[in-house]
Amino acid sequence: MGSPSYTLPIYRGFTSRGRSAPDNASMFSRRFVLLAGVLVTLNLALWFASPGLAIRRAIVQQLFGPGLVRAEVLKKNGADWHLDRGVITNVSSSQLTLKEADGKIQPIPLSSSTRVIHLGQRLSLSALAPRWRVLVEWPANGPARSVDVEKIPRSRH
Repeated sequence: MGSPSYTLPIYRGFTSRGRSAPDNASMFSRRFVLLAGVLVTLNLALWFASPGLAIRRAIVQQLFGPGLVRAEVLKKNGADWHLDRGVITNVSSSQLTLKEADGKIQPIPLSSSTRVIHLGQRLSLSALAPRWRVLVEWPANGPARSVDVEKIPRSRH
């Protein structure tokens, strides 16, 4: 019939060659080398990629972070969006008036579809009140899409 099966090339990795090494020593070392290679590659990829991601994130944070007063964003499709941050001076069911950090008074239309969010919780539109610090996202030709409540002042007693 020929030579024993343990001498065929396919079985060499699965059979022991002697009593000096455990039965799975060659498989263990192959897995270890493969795992080490994958981890080193992943580490290098993240090491080189993260500075670029951090720079982009820092620029976005600097432009749209707490120092933002107002911004106008023009998208490729022609949509014109506004971001306004300020303190509510007057609010009704159809309009919100903000006083921005540079003193500009900005009226912003509201609708029943305007979302009001504070700390991840959705609030009703009627919950908005003067003296609240908010960030409003709204299209140039329509009502506000969202009002993000950043700070609710303590009530004066």
